[in-house]
Amino acid sequence: MKYEPLVMHLKVECKGRKNARKGSELEHSLHISGNELRRRVNRLRREGVPIGSSADGYYYAVTAGEVYSTIRQLRAMANGLEAAIVGLENALNSFGENEGGENEGGESK
Repeated sequence: MKYEPLVMHLKVECKGRKNARKGSELEHSLHISGNELRRRVNRLRREGVPIGSSADGYYYAVTAGEVYSTIRQLRAMANGLEAAIVGLENALNSFGENEGGENEGGESK
């Protein structure tokens, strides 16, 4: 899948951080939704494609520094998500045992 249109577009039009493109621009150019763009970026990164991102948008990383910068950004996001999970787990203490809802398996009680 490394020759997917997104990769080809980034390699040609968005090579290096200085050529980053906003997600909305890529969505328009590739005729895909924001959700689809994020799914593709995630899948391609998992396959080892060096897609970088910053406040300026997405780009095809051309240096190790650009990759490291994106890794730091993703780790910060992961830490934020983990903190939100912990906060929600703490919020569970405010709910009574006999209240409706779902159990840990996602099934209704």
